[in-house]
Amino acid sequence: MFESVLVANRGEIARRVIRTVRRMGARAIAVYSEADADLPFVKEADEAILLGPANPAQSYLDAGKVIEAARASGAQAVHPGYGFFSENADFARAVIDAGLVWIGPSPEAIERMGDKINARNLMEAAGVPVAAGTREPVTDLEQAVAAAAGIGYPVMVKAAGGGGGIGMGVAHDEAGLTKAFETAARAAARFGGAEGGPAILLERYIERARHVEVQILGLPDGRVVALGERDCSVQRRHQKVVEETPSPGITPELRERMLAAAVRAGEAVGYLGAGTVECLVDADAQDFVFLEMNTRLQVEHPVTELVTGVDLVEQQLRIAAGEAVDLRVAPAGHAIEFRVYAEDPKRFFPGPGKIDVWEEPSGEGVRIDSGYAAGNTVTPFYDPLMAKLCVFGRTRDEALERARKAVAGFLVEGPKNNLPFCAELLEHPEFVSGDYDTGLVSRMRA
Repeated sequence: MFESVLVANRGEIARRVIRTVRRMGARAIAVYSEADADLPFVKEADEAILLGPANPAQSYLDAGKVIEAARASGAQAVHPGYGFFSENADFARAVIDAGLVWIGPSPEAIERMGDKINARNLMEAAGVPVAAGTREPVTDLEQAVAAAAGIGYPVMVKAAGGGGGIGMGVAHDEAGLTKAFETAARAAARFGGAEGGPAILLERYIERARHVEVQILGLPDGRVVALGERDCSVQRRHQKVVEETPSPGITPELRERMLAAAVRAGEAVGYLGAGTVECLVDADAQDFVFLEMNTRLQVEHPVTELVTGVDLVEQQLRIAAGEAVDLRVAPAGHAIEFRVYAEDPKRFFPGPGKIDVWEEPSGEGVRIDSGYAAGNTVTPFYDPLMAKLCVFGRTRDEALERARKAVAGFLVEGPKNNLPFCAELLEHPEFVSGDYDTGLVSRMRA
């Protein structure tokens, strides 16, 4: 195990990684921007190093500053958390070239899975189901129109690079395709395009789809194990807001097929560490297709930890250190995570501000991973995620009841927040029944 680990992130995920690093007896080193100087993760680290101004490009996304901080502090390894550099192959190489240990998969695996088209083709070759779609980057609208005609509407349009659903759109006809292509092209420009234009992927869109992902761990001995699935179908603007495990929308037979496919996916790239294989599930047909792979720890990892008893950050550290890991996982119970954002609960626009009151709920089965406290300010410079409210129950009904109490008991005053939306969701018939899909939030706000 390492003696010291630098956490190259901020807020709740930095605080969460620091907690496990210190529990394992290692020094936790934080880096921070001027805007984050008073946040809890800075105070709880054994050492904290100022990177620079609030602008991420001058602090958290300045690779040279982060690596220099690691060297100056005597860190042996770098944990990227999620976001920022977590899926940046060049940064991973820079960490390794600096003589430090990168806590994550190889740069090569990050690159192979970071391009959605390459990943899709690789998964198809490995026997993982994929939707009908383009096998080469689409670089202009004329190509997109021709490709969509061959695939058949509706189609999903998205940038080939970059994680998450930013820039993603669904087109039901040629007019919709024009608009979706323009949006995806703007997103693609941020990740680098193909020669001659933006790199865009088109795939057949599944109506009434569920978004279900499988947590995997690639072990030092070459094995890949699956730790169960998470349902991430509650989304606004293609961004997750609530996740749960097990998924209430899949059968045991489908679950086994998805877990086996996720293991094949990891094996196909020689995956090491924690990763997630994301899928779209046709809830009616009880079938699935590969969506993308996230080569990092997910925001929603706590629900997997609650039902398995496995500390995923600990496993990341042990795997990166080359320790033998022998996991025998038997998930039990039900867990749900609510992302608590500083945002308008109706339109979901960011609502930063100073936190005047911050009172976290407690109780059996309740876990809060937070990045803020009373007196802190949620600034406009970073993602507005303030905390993750997680609940565990022996059954889904018990988890839902504990969630209602926890949401009602979580008091945040100052910035706008989406706790009223969480309370609304917990009374919505579709969510309560478990029979929901990725269009649920849109229907709630129609």
